[in-house]
Amino acid sequence: MLEHLNKETFKEKVFNFELHKEWKYEGKTPCLIDFYADWCGPCKMVAPVLEELQKEYGENIVIYKINTEIEQELASMFGVQSIPSLLFVPIEGQPQMAMGALPKSTFEKAIADVLNVQKPVVN
Repeated sequence: MLEHLNKETFKEKVFNFELHKEWKYEGKTPCLIDFYADWCGPCKMVAPVLEELQKEYGENIVIYKINTEIEQELASMFGVQSIPSLLFVPIEGQPQMAMGALPKSTFEKAIADVLNVQKPVVN
């Protein structure tokens, strides 16, 4: 199961916007944040792909979900206007946003390019 974030857990695990003006990632593992809503068809298509990716990458990445209907402040902070919107957050550097129901291969490429994480080799 992917972890759902609210404002408080977001500040603790991703970015404490009340303490810092400049972006400072609070986590120790690169993460991917899925901004979604329960009524969104494309979001429902992306959900199982994200679950699969979390299983495949294991502890190398963390995938969070933020319900834009409940956490409107977080959604507006990142300028989320369409969903699904996916925020790729590397350990160092600025996060990058992607929009739409992306195919798994696109997620894998972004995880490699933006998060600098390779898929673990399964023996």
